[in-house]
Amino acid sequence: MVAGPDAGHAFPAFALAELFAGAGYGVVVYTGKRWLKQAARSGIPALELPGLTALADDDDGDAGDKLSGRAARIARALEPSLISEGVDLVTSDVITLGGGWAAELAGVPWVECSPHPLYDASRGLPPVGSGLAVGTGPRGRLRDSLMRAATGRSIRLGERQRAAARTAIGLPPGPCPAARLVATLPALEVRRPDWPARTHIVRPLLWEPTNDVFDIPPGDGPLIMVAPSTAATGADDMVSTVLGGLGALRRDIRVVVSGLDLDDATIAAICTRAGLPTGSVVTGLARQDRLLASGEVATVICGSGHGILAKSLSHGVPVVTIPGGGDQWELANRVSRLGAGTLVRPVTEPAVTAAVRTVLDDRAHTAAAARIAASATGLVTPVQVVDRILRRGADTARMGSTPCE
Repeated sequence: MVAGPDAGHAFPAFALAELFAGAGYGVVVYTGKRWLKQAARSGIPALELPGLTALADDDDGDAGDKLSGRAARIARALEPSLISEGVDLVTSDVITLGGGWAAELAGVPWVECSPHPLYDASRGLPPVGSGLAVGTGPRGRLRDSLMRAATGRSIRLGERQRAAARTAIGLPPGPCPAARLVATLPALEVRRPDWPARTHIVRPLLWEPTNDVFDIPPGDGPLIMVAPSTAATGADDMVSTVLGGLGALRRDIRVVVSGLDLDDATIAAICTRAGLPTGSVVTGLARQDRLLASGEVATVICGSGHGILAKSLSHGVPVVTIPGGGDQWELANRVSRLGAGTLVRPVTEPAVTAAVRTVLDDRAHTAAAARIAASATGLVTPVQVVDRILRRGADTARMGSTPCE
């Protein structure tokens, strides 16, 4: 498995590793060195992904150049390791293109993994990231068409940059994954007329970086989990605004603030300013899945990254979303349209108070979250997809062709 260092991409790779190890496959994960110790504690073989470090002449302001140029460097650096490790198949994160390209250089099949809904442009949808529902009627369809035209130039530029980067390392212009995994809840997908071939929706790939469990605050009031975004694009100062809004609820609540790199003293000071009793708030890094599975959580307030949304909704828990940039705006709007939560905009304490009160007082949000959870019934598994690819690869090898031909 190959994934970059962001938690939203590295954690799904670890989840995949555990799935394949449980099915009897040997596994190794290549990712950022930040997570190697956590992987080791979980018994997951992991190595640092070479080529991740930005060089002085990298243009990180150009997303296409960043993705493609660095992918070529990663592919060249990773190929020898794939060969020495005896890798038979690579799963590569959708934004860590170098993993798949390294597999092609090494002559082994690869699978692209999207740890979120499919974000490919579609002739039937408004551009992903707009947060808009599909336009209806002549005006709605015209709006979508004009928006697609406006973004089409950037998409075509990215495709040219990718083709040039691949050609520079001796690969044909178009990448050739044997399959694609879309690891999400089907209800979070939007129906499109051009679903790609060999693309399979699988369950969300969720992984916990710790085995610690939360001590739930005592009391009978609603339990609220606050999960700040792990992404660089997350909303600023979310915790302070959320706790201030919760203090203004003026009702008996219990709060768990869950996340990476939280400072207990800072949060304690925020709680004091917000008027939240010290014993009603617990802070730290512990297993979110265990807390959500307890059946006590009434709502989750989060930055609307896919990981925490999928985790909450998989347990039938409605959400209050405070989206930042990137895909968070898109996902927050999808959840809101499905009725499983409310979106906070503008991000103010009164807006948080009103949104939380709405979700706590209207059980329709919980019912909608349960329907989203149920949409994941009967899906194909990543192991089933890979089993088929490796069998097909053996057959094509005997015929003298490659799995992508």
